[in-house]
Amino acid sequence: MKMSLVAIVLACAGIASGLQTATPQTQSAAPQPSAQSAPSQPQAAAQPPAQKKEIKDPNEYNAYVSAVQQTDPKAKISGLEAFLTQYPNSVMKEDALELLMGAYQQTGDQAKMMDAVQRLLQADPNNLRALALFSYIDRAKGTAQSFTEGAQYANRGLEALKTASKPDGMTDADFEKLKKQMAVIFNGTAGMAALQGKDYANAQKDLRAAVEGEPNDIQNVYPLALAYLSSAPPDSVNGLFFIARAANLAAGSPGQAQIESYGKSQYKKYHGSDQGWTDVVAAAKANPLPPQGFTITQYVPPTPAQQAHDLVKDKSTDELKKLSFAEWELVLSAGAPEDADKVWNAIKGVPMQMEATVIKAAPTQLDIAASQDDIDAKRADITLAMTGTIPPKLMPQEGSTLDFEGTPASYTASPFLMTMEKGALLTKAAPVTKKPPVHKRPSN
Repeated sequence: MKMSLVAIVLACAGIASGLQTATPQTQSAAPQPSAQSAPSQPQAAAQPPAQKKEIKDPNEYNAYVSAVQQTDPKAKISGLEAFLTQYPNSVMKEDALELLMGAYQQTGDQAKMMDAVQRLLQADPNNLRALALFSYIDRAKGTAQSFTEGAQYANRGLEALKTASKPDGMTDADFEKLKKQMAVIFNGTAGMAALQGKDYANAQKDLRAAVEGEPNDIQNVYPLALAYLSSAPPDSVNGLFFIARAANLAAGSPGQAQIESYGKSQYKKYHGSDQGWTDVVAAAKANPLPPQGFTITQYVPPTPAQQAHDLVKDKSTDELKKLSFAEWELVLSAGAPEDADKVWNAIKGVPMQMEATVIKAAPTQLDIAASQDDIDAKRADITLAMTGTIPPKLMPQEGSTLDFEGTPASYTASPFLMTMEKGALLTKAAPVTKKPPVHKRPSN
């Protein structure tokens, strides 16, 4: 949140007062004493119609005017505090408190400013400036409790904005500008509270409203990106646009590299590669909001059948024999019939030397796993029928790794199991060109 917004909220209290000269008769926007209560001012009869707020006691009026026209903040504070003490029920009490909090802010007295805001909120529970300041400050504290309290002030402020009346002395343009700036504060705080509570739908709604009101405030743009990217399912197109927007707004700051790195990683995850990321960054730099038609193509991983087809496409019989066992398993279990037949015709009846993990051992048959996925699952993917009985001293232990030779004879596609015949254990001294276990789902 830019502090300038809060400063504007405070400064507008001075605009609303409309008291810029010392002569009451020229202050069309200032509360005027009535003709009956100020007979010593004959020119009062020529005054314009009284405004909504009117001080009828000349002494009260003079005390108010004297206080608000002070140019020195400390003198203004002294005058306003005296006025509020002497006239605690004045019709101008809220105006005086608004001016008082602005004067305290000018002197840098945060505690006194917040006391004035609290007094203002007690006098008017729906005072926009007080609600805006409290919601902003609670957001800045950044604790779970302060976010909750800040959201309460923010939601009250958003409701109050719907029926807010233009203060005396403020132009329509200034009033609309003030309401817009306050809405940014309220929506930003409400959105941040929702984000902290993982209420991503409301975080998106409120933070988007704040960003539309002030597109260059990174303290709303970045959380909005997170709200989109963190939801389930994520709104990746909007999220990636606003994370790129945040990276642009952070240019030159220590956080820029981190934001851009995160955005690029999320883009790659969604799109499948970082190709086109620079285009998103450029679009976000040129546009405060996603332009019409803005989109990002989502990467769709190939199906197992597509992976299988890519593995066997354009490969010769010799090349098919050199695939890993996990790749054979993928094609034979998930490939189209023509792709599975192509692989099976290449390896059926051909003696193979391989490495596998023992799942279960018997004298004439070994149940073993040759793909890493099946090794991890402790599930056999090969039944190896031995050519003879395995001597007890050579019997492999379950979980051990062995080198063997076998000839593919048949297979079952699901659950996958290949039967090999003519099995033989290979000694370490024997030259082996074997297929080490790999994952059966190769990366694309």
